[in-house]
Amino acid sequence: MSEVKIYRIEDIMKMLPHRYPFLLVDRLEVEVPGEKGVGIKNVTMNEEFFQGHFPGNPVMPGVLQIEAMAQTAGAVVISAHDDFTDQKRSVLFMSIDGVKFRKPVKPGDQLRMHVEKIRERRNVFVFKGQSMVDGQVVSEAEFTAMIVE
Repeated sequence: MSEVKIYRIEDIMKMLPHRYPFLLVDRLEVEVPGEKGVGIKNVTMNEEFFQGHFPGNPVMPGVLQIEAMAQTAGAVVISAHDDFTDQKRSVLFMSIDGVKFRKPVKPGDQLRMHVEKIRERRNVFVFKGQSMVDGQVVSEAEFTAMIVE
């Protein structure tokens, strides 16, 4: 069994083109480069979307949970390349299937996005993902993405 590789925000920003307010992965723990890992998003009340979703009852939008899973998967794929600092690769969503939202995500939660590759063909990857808070599944999906140069 290999050691988990930890990537901090500086590395993630080299892997992904996303920036504030749309970069939704604060830390990445890669178990198997290119195949399996966990992204971490620290959810705070300072997130812009909480201003309107919903005043008095802040809930992280489910679509952003799925986006965070997809960003995690993209970073996991890119982590398998020796030099991910060149910013020449982007990850583009192609499809999302089997989406389920199970519990609300609130400010103060730590969202852990567990993703695992289930298929790969050339530059197209299919991942399954589960987002968890305190060990409980809050959302899940299977998604397809393409890596483009």
